[in-house]
Amino acid sequence: MGMHRRLRKPVLTVLKWQLLTTMALALVSAFVSGRHGAVSALAGGAISMAAGLAAALVASLGNARSAASVLGSALRAEAVKLALGVTLLWLVLTNYSDAVVGALVASFVLTLLIFGMAFFVHEY
Repeated sequence: MGMHRRLRKPVLTVLKWQLLTTMALALVSAFVSGRHGAVSALAGGAISMAAGLAAALVASLGNARSAASVLGSALRAEAVKLALGVTLLWLVLTNYSDAVVGALVASFVLTLLIFGMAFFVHEY
């Protein structure tokens, strides 16, 4: 239970940052590329958030009794994030013919980078 509590605040804080970033990019993309730009930016952010949440869940379920088990949990979490992110990007790009690729990828990459900042979130 302690691991879940330690992960909860950083993950929720970073999710808020990702959501705000996604919304801002959707507004900019709507202005630049119209409705499909906004939807594409929203999809990119949602993909990144889903992949990040899945990774956080996998990491929290890991056994943190040794350095090797921590590393194993971290690698499994990253593998899940990568696999889910690539799969969801592929699904959007193959099924949404009007996707604005620049908005989709920009939102995905930026929110993915923000998720990496969870490590630096402390109690404040």
